[in-house]
Amino acid sequence: MKIFETHMHLDSQHFDKDREQLIKKCFNSGIEYMINISVDEKSCNASIKLAEKYNQIFAAVGFHPHDVTDYNAKFIRQKAQHQKVVAIGEIGLDYYRNLSPKDVQKKVFEQQIQIALELELPIIVHDRDAHEDCYEILVRNNAKNVVFHCFSGNEVFAQKLIEKGWFISFTGIVTYKNSNMENTIRLVPEDRFFVETDSPYLSPHPRRGKRNSPLNLQYIIEKISEIRGTTPKKIAELSYNNACNFFALSR
Repeated sequence: MKIFETHMHLDSQHFDKDREQLIKKCFNSGIEYMINISVDEKSCNASIKLAEKYNQIFAAVGFHPHDVTDYNAKFIRQKAQHQKVVAIGEIGLDYYRNLSPKDVQKKVFEQQIQIALELELPIIVHDRDAHEDCYEILVRNNAKNVVFHCFSGNEVFAQKLIEKGWFISFTGIVTYKNSNMENTIRLVPEDRFFVETDSPYLSPHPRRGKRNSPLNLQYIIEKISEIRGTTPKKIAELSYNNACNFFALSR
């Protein structure tokens, strides 16, 4: 069973003690590809360094909405042209924690979308309590290849994204009792979703409360297969193929 980890932060200090051993375990467990996602300048450099070390690890570069006051457009444009960078992300809006001014979040989100379009790279969106503003900015800028990572909207918002031809990515949240994600999981077409862990965050049940890692993708895959009435192998295969197409990687 081939598995694609589309969103992780293995450069995090949470992995400093066992990063190399964990990566070997991931590849031995059936994980074929992993994308390490950036949130600021430091993590952009770390993600690229990690991708350079492992053939099957790739990087996304971008400034998270929490970090947009430090945004450096020249830096992102330069790093985005590295051969192991496959997307701009994670970028977007976060009105839940609201650690950066909303007007700055919107401005930097738009600027990073423009870099993605200029370089013909996919866009990985962070959207927390900012659904309509994220959607409006993406539409206004004619964004093409888009995934809403760690999807947190309802099925009505999911349908809007699907109609634009965009993608939805599911995390361990789908395994939580209060997730309210079942209708969205049933709604999303076979060719419009991925799975991700967002490691080291959002550990799925029954690993909740512990450090998350790509090894826990199995719990997310199993839950989605249960809700959709199919096999884990089928869900893993669909997500794998969709992600390969999205990030332009060979199957």
